[in-house]
Amino acid sequence: MSIIPYLLDFVVFVGIFGIMALSLNLEYGFTGLANFGKVAFFLIGAYTYAILSQTGAPFYLCLIASALTSAIGGLLISLPALRLREDYLAIVTLTTGEILRLIVKSEDWIGGGIWGITVSPAIKMTGASPTSKILVNIGLVFICMAICFIIIQLLTHSPYGRVIRAIREDEVAAEALGKNRSKYKAQIFMLGSAMAGIAGGLFAQYLRFIDPYMFLPIVTFTVWIMVLLGGPANNWGALLGAALVQLFDRGTNLIKDYFTLPIDPTNLQYILFGVLIILVLLYRPQGLLKESEIKTEALRSARARGSTAKNREG
Repeated sequence: MSIIPYLLDFVVFVGIFGIMALSLNLEYGFTGLANFGKVAFFLIGAYTYAILSQTGAPFYLCLIASALTSAIGGLLISLPALRLREDYLAIVTLTTGEILRLIVKSEDWIGGGIWGITVSPAIKMTGASPTSKILVNIGLVFICMAICFIIIQLLTHSPYGRVIRAIREDEVAAEALGKNRSKYKAQIFMLGSAMAGIAGGLFAQYLRFIDPYMFLPIVTFTVWIMVLLGGPANNWGALLGAALVQLFDRGTNLIKDYFTLPIDPTNLQYILFGVLIILVLLYRPQGLLKESEIKTEALRSARARGSTAKNREG
Protein backbone atom coordinates (compact mmCIF):
# COMPACT_ATOMS: atom_id res chain seq x y z
CA MET A 1 0.00 0.00 0.00
CA SER A 2 1.33 3.45 -0.95
CA ILE A 3 2.14 5.67 1.99
CA ILE A 4 1.71 8.91 -0.02
CA PRO A 5 -2.08 9.27 0.52
CA TYR A 6 -1.56 8.59 4.22
CA LEU A 7 1.07 11.34 4.46
CA LEU A 8 -1.12 13.78 2.55
CA ASP A 9 -4.01 12.96 4.89
CA PHE A 10 -1.67 13.73 7.80
CA VAL A 11 -0.88 17.14 6.29
CA VAL A 12 -4.60 17.98 5.98
CA PHE A 13 -5.24 17.16 9.64
CA VAL A 14 -2.19 19.19 10.70
CA GLY A 15 -3.77 22.18 8.96
CA ILE A 16 -7.24 21.64 10.45
CA PHE A 17 -5.99 21.13 13.99
CA GLY A 18 -3.42 23.88 13.48
CA ILE A 19 -6.38 26.28 13.19
CA MET A 20 -7.89 24.79 16.35
CA ALA A 21 -4.58 25.20 18.20
CA LEU A 22 -4.25 28.81 17.03
CA SER A 23 -7.76 29.59 18.28
CA LEU A 24 -7.09 28.10 21.71
CA ASN A 25 -3.71 29.82 21.84
CA LEU A 26 -5.45 33.15 21.32
CA GLU A 27 -7.89 32.40 24.15
CA TYR A 28 -5.62 30.71 26.66
CA GLY A 29 -2.08 31.60 25.63
CA PHE A 30 -2.63 35.33 25.12
CA THR A 31 -5.74 36.05 27.22
CA GLY A 32 -5.73 33.38 29.91
CA LEU A 33 -9.21 31.98 29.15
CA ALA A 34 -9.46 28.30 30.18
CA ASN A 35 -11.77 27.17 27.39
CA PHE A 36 -12.32 23.43 27.80
CA GLY A 37 -15.21 23.44 25.35
CA LYS A 38 -13.35 23.89 22.04
CA VAL A 39 -15.08 20.84 20.64
CA ALA A 40 -18.45 22.61 21.02
CA PHE A 41 -17.55 25.28 18.45
CA PHE A 42 -15.79 22.69 16.29
CA LEU A 43 -19.11 20.79 16.28
CA ILE A 44 -21.18 23.90 15.52
CA GLY A 45 -18.97 24.77 12.56
CA ALA A 46 -18.99 21.22 11.21
CA TYR A 47 -22.77 20.79 11.39
CA THR A 48 -23.44 24.26 10.02
CA TYR A 49 -21.22 23.49 7.04
CA ALA A 50 -22.76 20.03 6.54
CA ILE A 51 -26.38 21.24 6.64
CA LEU A 52 -25.74 24.19 4.30
CA SER A 53 -23.72 22.08 1.86
CA GLN A 54 -26.78 19.90 1.28
CA THR A 55 -28.71 22.94 0.06
CA GLY A 56 -26.16 23.50 -2.69
CA ALA A 57 -24.59 26.59 -1.09
CA PRO A 58 -21.03 27.32 -2.32
CA PHE A 59 -18.00 26.39 -0.24
CA TYR A 60 -17.10 29.90 0.87
CA LEU A 61 -20.64 30.68 2.09
CA CYS A 62 -20.77 27.44 4.06
CA LEU A 63 -17.41 28.24 5.65
CA ILE A 64 -18.40 31.84 6.48
CA ALA A 65 -21.65 30.57 8.00
CA SER A 66 -19.66 28.04 10.07
CA ALA A 67 -17.51 30.86 11.44
CA LEU A 68 -20.48 33.13 12.16
CA THR A 69 -22.61 30.52 13.93
CA SER A 70 -19.66 29.42 16.05
CA ALA A 71 -18.86 33.06 16.89
CA ILE A 72 -22.47 33.67 17.95
CA GLY A 73 -22.39 30.50 20.02
CA GLY A 74 -19.16 31.66 21.62
CA LEU A 75 -20.70 35.03 22.49
CA LEU A 76 -23.82 33.47 24.02
CA ILE A 77 -21.74 31.11 26.15
CA SER A 78 -19.19 33.76 27.10
CA LEU A 79 -21.65 36.32 28.46
CA PRO A 80 -22.56 34.32 31.59
CA ALA A 81 -19.46 32.08 31.73
CA LEU A 82 -16.83 34.83 31.73
CA ARG A 83 -18.19 36.18 35.00
CA LEU A 84 -16.97 32.99 36.68
CA ARG A 85 -13.53 32.12 38.04
CA GLU A 86 -11.13 30.23 35.80
CA ASP A 87 -11.91 26.78 37.23
CA TYR A 88 -15.67 27.31 36.92
CA LEU A 89 -15.23 28.69 33.41
CA ALA A 90 -13.44 25.47 32.45
CA ILE A 91 -16.30 23.37 33.87
CA VAL A 92 -19.00 25.39 32.11
CA THR A 93 -17.31 25.26 28.71
CA LEU A 94 -16.54 21.55 29.08
CA THR A 95 -20.14 20.67 29.90
CA THR A 96 -21.42 22.93 27.10
CA GLY A 97 -19.53 20.87 24.54
CA GLU A 98 -20.97 17.62 25.88
CA ILE A 99 -24.51 19.05 26.05
CA LEU A 100 -24.34 20.16 22.41
CA ARG A 101 -23.07 16.75 21.34
CA LEU A 102 -25.90 14.98 23.17
CA ILE A 103 -28.47 17.31 21.61
CA VAL A 104 -27.14 16.62 18.11
CA LYS A 105 -27.02 12.91 18.90
CA SER A 106 -30.61 12.69 20.12
CA GLU A 107 -32.29 15.04 17.62
CA ASP A 108 -32.45 13.44 14.16
CA TRP A 109 -33.74 16.64 12.53
CA ILE A 110 -30.52 18.54 13.26
CA GLY A 111 -28.01 16.37 11.47
CA GLY A 112 -29.26 12.83 11.21
CA GLY A 113 -28.82 12.03 14.89
CA ILE A 114 -26.60 9.03 15.60
CA TRP A 115 -26.58 8.16 11.88
CA GLY A 116 -24.70 11.32 10.97
CA ILE A 117 -24.93 13.45 7.85
CA THR A 118 -23.14 13.40 4.51
CA VAL A 119 -21.34 16.52 3.29
CA SER A 120 -20.86 17.82 -0.23
CA PRO A 121 -17.24 18.43 -1.30
CA ALA A 122 -16.01 21.99 -1.73
CA ILE A 123 -14.89 21.35 -5.30
CA LYS A 124 -16.41 18.52 -7.34
CA MET A 125 -13.67 16.78 -9.30
CA THR A 126 -15.29 14.07 -11.40
CA GLY A 127 -12.81 11.40 -12.37
CA ALA A 128 -9.96 12.94 -10.39
CA SER A 129 -7.62 10.67 -8.44
CA PRO A 130 -7.84 10.49 -4.63
CA THR A 131 -4.40 12.12 -4.43
CA SER A 132 -5.56 15.10 -6.48
CA LYS A 133 -8.59 15.55 -4.21
CA ILE A 134 -6.41 15.51 -1.11
CA LEU A 135 -4.04 18.07 -2.67
CA VAL A 136 -6.99 20.39 -3.30
CA ASN A 137 -8.01 20.02 0.34
CA ILE A 138 -4.47 20.77 1.48
CA GLY A 139 -4.61 24.02 -0.49
CA LEU A 140 -7.98 25.02 0.98
CA VAL A 141 -7.02 24.14 4.55
CA PHE A 142 -3.65 25.87 4.50
CA ILE A 143 -5.04 29.03 2.93
CA CYS A 144 -7.56 29.24 5.81
CA MET A 145 -4.84 28.45 8.35
CA ALA A 146 -2.57 31.15 6.93
CA ILE A 147 -5.39 33.73 7.16
CA CYS A 148 -6.09 32.78 10.79
CA PHE A 149 -2.38 32.91 11.60
CA ILE A 150 -1.94 36.37 10.07
CA ILE A 151 -5.02 37.73 11.87
CA ILE A 152 -3.78 36.50 15.25
CA GLN A 153 -0.24 37.73 14.61
CA LEU A 154 -1.45 41.22 13.70
CA LEU A 155 -3.87 41.26 16.63
CA THR A 156 -1.43 40.11 19.30
CA HIS A 157 1.36 42.41 18.11
CA SER A 158 -0.81 45.50 18.39
CA PRO A 159 -1.98 47.70 21.28
CA TYR A 160 -5.00 45.38 21.51
CA GLY A 161 -2.59 42.49 22.06
CA ARG A 162 -0.93 44.38 24.92
CA VAL A 163 -4.31 44.76 26.60
CA ILE A 164 -5.27 41.09 26.42
CA ARG A 165 -1.85 40.07 27.76
CA ALA A 166 -2.33 42.54 30.61
CA ILE A 167 -5.73 40.97 31.36
CA ARG A 168 -4.07 37.55 31.41
CA GLU A 169 -1.42 38.72 33.88
CA ASP A 170 -3.62 40.81 36.21
CA GLU A 171 -7.27 41.48 35.48
CA VAL A 172 -7.70 43.91 38.37
CA ALA A 173 -4.73 46.03 37.29
CA ALA A 174 -5.97 46.12 33.69
CA GLU A 175 -9.43 47.20 34.81
CA ALA A 176 -7.92 49.84 37.09
CA LEU A 177 -6.34 51.32 33.96
CA GLY A 178 -9.76 51.65 32.35
CA LYS A 179 -9.86 48.43 30.32
CA ASN A 180 -13.18 46.59 30.26
CA ARG A 181 -12.01 43.03 30.81
CA SER A 182 -15.43 41.48 30.13
CA LYS A 183 -15.62 43.16 26.74
CA TYR A 184 -12.15 42.06 25.71
CA LYS A 185 -12.71 38.51 26.92
CA ALA A 186 -16.00 38.22 25.03
CA GLN A 187 -14.37 39.52 21.85
CA ILE A 188 -11.51 37.02 22.11
CA PHE A 189 -13.94 34.21 22.90
CA MET A 190 -15.95 35.09 19.79
CA LEU A 191 -12.89 35.24 17.54
CA GLY A 192 -11.48 31.98 18.90
CA SER A 193 -14.86 30.29 18.48
CA ALA A 194 -15.15 31.56 14.89
CA MET A 195 -11.78 30.02 14.04
CA ALA A 196 -12.82 26.73 15.66
CA GLY A 197 -15.95 26.88 13.49
CA ILE A 198 -13.81 27.29 10.37
CA ALA A 199 -11.77 24.24 11.43
CA GLY A 200 -15.01 22.31 11.94
CA GLY A 201 -16.27 23.26 8.49
CA LEU A 202 -13.01 22.18 6.87
CA PHE A 203 -13.11 18.94 8.86
CA ALA A 204 -16.64 18.13 7.67
CA GLN A 205 -15.82 19.07 4.08
CA TYR A 206 -12.73 16.90 4.00
CA LEU A 207 -14.28 13.76 5.54
CA ARG A 208 -17.59 14.32 3.69
CA PHE A 209 -19.42 12.72 6.60
CA ILE A 210 -19.82 13.60 10.28
CA ASP A 211 -21.61 12.11 13.26
CA PRO A 212 -21.79 13.02 16.98
CA TYR A 213 -19.14 10.45 17.94
CA MET A 214 -16.50 12.53 16.16
CA PHE A 215 -16.91 15.35 18.71
CA LEU A 216 -16.02 13.75 22.02
CA PRO A 217 -14.23 15.74 24.78
CA ILE A 218 -10.94 14.09 23.78
CA VAL A 219 -10.86 16.52 20.83
CA THR A 220 -10.64 19.44 23.27
CA PHE A 221 -7.96 17.75 25.35
CA THR A 222 -5.94 16.98 22.21
CA VAL A 223 -5.96 20.65 21.22
CA TRP A 224 -4.85 21.60 24.74
CA ILE A 225 -1.93 19.19 24.44
CA MET A 226 -0.96 20.90 21.17
CA VAL A 227 -0.88 24.35 22.75
CA LEU A 228 0.89 23.28 25.96
CA LEU A 229 3.44 21.27 24.02
CA GLY A 230 4.22 23.90 21.40
CA GLY A 231 4.23 26.84 23.81
CA PRO A 232 1.34 29.09 24.97
CA ALA A 233 1.32 32.64 23.55
CA ASN A 234 3.43 31.60 20.57
CA ASN A 235 1.56 31.04 17.31
CA TRP A 236 4.42 29.12 15.73
CA GLY A 237 4.45 26.96 18.85
CA ALA A 238 0.75 26.18 18.42
CA LEU A 239 1.39 24.99 14.86
CA LEU A 240 4.42 22.99 15.97
CA GLY A 241 2.34 21.34 18.70
CA ALA A 242 -0.40 20.49 16.18
CA ALA A 243 2.14 18.84 13.89
CA LEU A 244 3.79 16.85 16.69
CA VAL A 245 0.51 15.62 18.19
CA GLN A 246 -0.78 14.57 14.78
CA LEU A 247 2.53 12.81 14.16
CA PHE A 248 2.07 10.81 17.37
CA ASP A 249 -1.58 10.16 16.54
CA ARG A 250 -0.97 8.96 12.99
CA GLY A 251 2.31 7.28 13.82
CA THR A 252 0.81 4.91 16.38
CA ASN A 253 -1.91 3.91 13.90
CA LEU A 254 0.71 3.31 11.21
CA ILE A 255 2.97 1.26 13.49
CA LYS A 256 0.27 -1.37 14.02
CA ASP A 257 0.43 -2.27 10.31
CA TYR A 258 4.12 -3.18 10.62
CA PHE A 259 4.52 -4.34 14.22
CA THR A 260 2.49 -6.40 16.66
CA LEU A 261 1.70 -4.14 19.60
CA PRO A 262 0.95 -5.47 23.09
CA ILE A 263 -1.70 -2.78 23.59
CA ASP A 264 -4.32 -1.06 21.47
CA PRO A 265 -2.90 1.83 19.36
CA THR A 266 -5.45 4.26 20.81
CA ASN A 267 -4.38 3.42 24.35
CA LEU A 268 -0.76 3.80 23.26
CA GLN A 269 -1.56 7.30 22.01
CA TYR A 270 -3.01 8.30 25.37
CA ILE A 271 0.03 6.90 27.18
CA LEU A 272 2.43 8.80 24.91
CA PHE A 273 0.44 12.02 25.25
CA GLY A 274 0.41 11.71 29.04
CA VAL A 275 4.15 11.05 29.25
CA LEU A 276 4.84 13.89 26.82
CA ILE A 277 2.83 16.43 28.81
CA ILE A 278 4.43 15.35 32.10
CA LEU A 279 7.92 15.75 30.63
CA VAL A 280 7.10 19.14 29.11
CA LEU A 281 5.55 20.48 32.33
CA LEU A 282 8.53 19.24 34.37
CA TYR A 283 11.40 20.32 32.14
CA ARG A 284 9.93 22.88 29.73
CA PRO A 285 6.83 24.44 31.34
CA GLN A 286 6.81 27.29 28.81
CA GLY A 287 6.52 24.76 25.96
CA LEU A 288 8.96 23.97 23.18
CA LEU A 289 8.87 27.59 22.02
CA LYS A 290 8.81 30.42 24.54
CA GLU A 291 6.23 33.18 24.50
CA SER A 292 6.62 35.53 21.56
CA GLU A 293 7.68 39.08 22.33
CA ILE A 294 5.34 41.99 21.76
CA LYS A 295 6.30 43.87 18.62
CA THR A 296 4.42 47.17 18.57
CA GLU A 297 5.65 50.57 17.48
CA ALA A 298 5.14 52.05 20.96
CA LEU A 299 7.24 49.32 22.56
CA ARG A 300 10.02 49.73 19.99
CA SER A 301 10.06 53.47 20.61
CA ALA A 302 10.16 52.98 24.39
CA ARG A 303 13.08 50.56 24.09
CA ALA A 304 14.90 52.92 21.77
CA ARG A 305 14.49 55.78 24.25
CA GLY A 306 15.67 53.51 27.05
CA SER A 307 18.79 52.54 25.09
CA THR A 308 19.51 56.20 24.29
CA ALA A 309 19.18 57.17 27.96
CA LYS A 310 21.58 54.40 29.02
CA ASN A 311 24.13 55.48 26.42
CA ARG A 312 24.00 59.05 27.67
CA GLU A 313 24.47 57.93 31.27
CA GLY A 314 27.40 55.78 30.18
